[in-house]
Amino acid sequence: MPLTLAVAIGALAIGTLLMSPRRATVEGFFHGRSETGAQPKLITLVLSQVTTWIFARSLMNAAILGYYYGVAGTLAYAAYYLSFFTGAAIVDQLRFRHGFESVQSFLLSRYGRTGTTCYNFVVAVRLLSEVFANLIVIGLIFGDAGGSYYIIAVLAMATFGLVYSLMGGLRASLRTDVLQMGALLIVLALMTVQTVMGPFFDATAIFGSSPNLASPGWILLLVAALQVWSYPLHDPVMMDRGFLADRRTTRLSFIHAGWISILCILAFGMLGIVAGLNKEDGDAMVATLTRLFGEPLMTLFNLALIVSAISTLDSTLSAAAKLAISNMRLAAENVRNGRIAMIVFMLGGLGFLFLGSKDLFSAVAVSGTASLYLTPAIVISIWLGRTDVPAWSHTTSFCAAMVGAALYFLESSGYTNIVGLWTGVEHKYAKLLVICVAVLMVGFSAYAVGILTNRRSVGTAPSL
Repeated sequence: MPLTLAVAIGALAIGTLLMSPRRATVEGFFHGRSETGAQPKLITLVLSQVTTWIFARSLMNAAILGYYYGVAGTLAYAAYYLSFFTGAAIVDQLRFRHGFESVQSFLLSRYGRTGTTCYNFVVAVRLLSEVFANLIVIGLIFGDAGGSYYIIAVLAMATFGLVYSLMGGLRASLRTDVLQMGALLIVLALMTVQTVMGPFFDATAIFGSSPNLASPGWILLLVAALQVWSYPLHDPVMMDRGFLADRRTTRLSFIHAGWISILCILAFGMLGIVAGLNKEDGDAMVATLTRLFGEPLMTLFNLALIVSAISTLDSTLSAAAKLAISNMRLAAENVRNGRIAMIVFMLGGLGFLFLGSKDLFSAVAVSGTASLYLTPAIVISIWLGRTDVPAWSHTTSFCAAMVGAALYFLESSGYTNIVGLWTGVEHKYAKLLVICVAVLMVGFSAYAVGILTNRRSVGTAPSL
């Protein structure tokens, strides 16, 4: 490991520990309040939203999609960050129109216990996937998957992230996110300048890198356009930060986090596009970048991944503690139980890592497909304000999304070719698009039938 990278990691680790609160309170650990009970300020929320959504996996995905599919791939991944704008609309309606204090309270009110059970299951899987996906990236920086350096790096990052998360929960996450996001912005700026000023940068070639409109990158952009409506609601990290501050601060934090995140993803994705335009036969992306730009840029590249992984782990663990203790009420709401929940989720994430898939985008695609069951709830129950949707409609939408998510996993992993045989499409992203459309059709149909059934039963009910 280059000395510069080691020094930077050490400085970031020390700074993170120094900024973590020394004493944890219930309000701070689970709800992000300061020692005086004050809500987070706008700049804190903005930087926290950005750094917790620009995961190590996200940066790597943006670069990889740009490498293989050109500008279309990077734009497709950046489109997922429009979730900040749809998320702002969702939170604003949930909190300030309908008066709910959490996503779970809304689902319980509209769909009963089944509604919260389905949601908590999806969210728990999402959190576990975030732990293992970010640790995978860190491991791969230091060694081949399964090797000794890989395992040491994973365990070291897991231990460090867990230790300072245990110190202060959500409050620690908010405070340290400011430092980590500042470091990430500096690294991304240096990388962008080095890339643009380099001899291999060609803006015309970058914009023309996806000339085929049938390219998987453009198809993935359509998938993102479908998933972006429900994606924020199933992300507990984003939703947690939507219930911390007043209406104006919350709305502005989502808006500013949205455009900043999109710019960061596009900047990192540009690296992948440049590498893809200059790759040689058999070259992997990292090898191409190293050949083109040398070790200085790769040091910054790796540092950006490490910073984003650290900032994501603490937010994921604090969201896990809030989910298990505050929302699911699996135990009394105290700091001790919150810390136990963090440890359990970290161990679960490590289990996923050593047993699960190494395809980083699969976690995004499966998670996004699973979240589609919430789209009818968002449109019909939140934005249109309908309260006459029966629980079975919501459950039907959930089952359709789970089948779709499982089917995409099987198709993309090569275990089945059901979608290909039925539709004739071959690429996994084309299959994903077909699955997403089918899930949404089933979900909205179930809601429509449920509303009509309720209306008829009310209209034909005998008078007393």
